[in-house]
Amino acid sequence: QVQLVESGGGSVQPGGSLRLSCAASGFPFGVYTAGWFRQAPGKEREGVSLINSEGLTYYVGSVQGRFTISRDNAKNMVYLQMKSLKPEDTAVYYCTSNARGPSWDPSEYDFWGQGTQVTVSS
Repeated sequence: QVQLVESGGGSVQPGGSLRLSCAASGFPFGVYTAGWFRQAPGKEREGVSLINSEGLTYYVGSVQGRFTISRDNAKNMVYLQMKSLKPEDTAVYYCTSNARGPSWDPSEYDFWGQGTQVTVSS
């Protein structure tokens, strides 16, 4: 059974930090691209950061320099370290994975987690 389970969301003040984790199971995670998307109320789901099977990383411009994606294939985990958080980062964050390679198109992804809420507010 394929599963992606996120954890680590929460509420922080602007400028704060959070680390999201995603545990993958049921598929050969090590050869899959992994990534994080987010969806704010009333907005479309957007890609935040991707990491391919070789560890190459990709970031959307709005998070470049503030977020860091990483993976541990031995543990079937992918992480998103978020720093200098802003109110506009508030959204539900989803872990995702695919066998096709990095893409900012959510329809290209095979598996999704249930999402974890991140709220940035003073």
